[in-house]
Amino acid sequence: MIKVRHLTKKFAGRKAVDDISFEIKRGEIIGFLGPNGAGKTTTMRMLTGFLHPTRGSVEIAGCDMFSNPLEARRHIGYMPESCPLYPEMRVDEYLTFRAQIKGVPRRALKERRNTVKEQCGLTNAGRRIIGQLSKGYKQRVGLADSLLHDPDILILDEPTAGLDPNQIREVRELIIQLAERHTLLLSTHILPEAEMACRRILIINQGRIVASDSTESLQKRLLGDSLIMADIQGNPAEIEAGLHAVDAIDRVEHEALEDGWCQYRIDSAAADVRSRIFDCAVSKGWKLRELHLEGRSLEDIFIAITRGETGMETKS
Repeated sequence: MIKVRHLTKKFAGRKAVDDISFEIKRGEIIGFLGPNGAGKTTTMRMLTGFLHPTRGSVEIAGCDMFSNPLEARRHIGYMPESCPLYPEMRVDEYLTFRAQIKGVPRRALKERRNTVKEQCGLTNAGRRIIGQLSKGYKQRVGLADSLLHDPDILILDEPTAGLDPNQIREVRELIIQLAERHTLLLSTHILPEAEMACRRILIINQGRIVASDSTESLQKRLLGDSLIMADIQGNPAEIEAGLHAVDAIDRVEHEALEDGWCQYRIDSAAADVRSRIFDCAVSKGWKLRELHLEGRSLEDIFIAITRGETGMETKS
């Protein structure tokens, strides 16, 4: 559905996006992640035709975005980070206005407006003034707007920015429902949100795509096979030195707890070295009260890649 080839954008001689290429297939749910200033929003604006690249191409459902932009845009529903709503309009007025701009046929306009209102939980909000809505409901109006012309692809830039935890949950559940019918590219700073909703992750850093894979595959390729947490009482320097001497342990970090206890975060290239850690603790007389294998989070992957701790760049 989306093909990006050698996309580059320069501002005043600086490359905000630097020769990136990737593809998104029909029905995929893609998380698009990166630190502030990495090039996410610039990339999304080029994908949607709002910004012309310095070099490269974007193909949307077989249409070139820059030689045939009107046809390409018909396939895209875009919700920018700061959704440009008209606060003085009522929800129905705004959605009618936007549907007319997007070329929704007059005979189908009311039915289409009611459909997206139902999808976005706005059925009873049609007469409400947008400026009087909560931030969560304004986000729902923005999502409804992006759906009016029934696009194949939804591109959502920080759809939960500024929302409270309850609103984030509501919008996330709505996005997951929408993903059943649309190819979806989701940019977010909330990593657990991407981990729950997205099947594949694209990470951009300093204008370049540095990772593209499922969370599970990235865990294995970039962060080793296991992460072990252990609570041990004793001298932290001696314990770290002892753990480093255990075969297959690559890195040890600790955090002080109470009463001389520390929690140790142990990275290992082996699948599971807990028995070796236990034997080491027994032989050295350490007090060990907890030892468990912990799954990697998307946050671990994101930090490792964007800080350059992996020592590699993955192919998109």
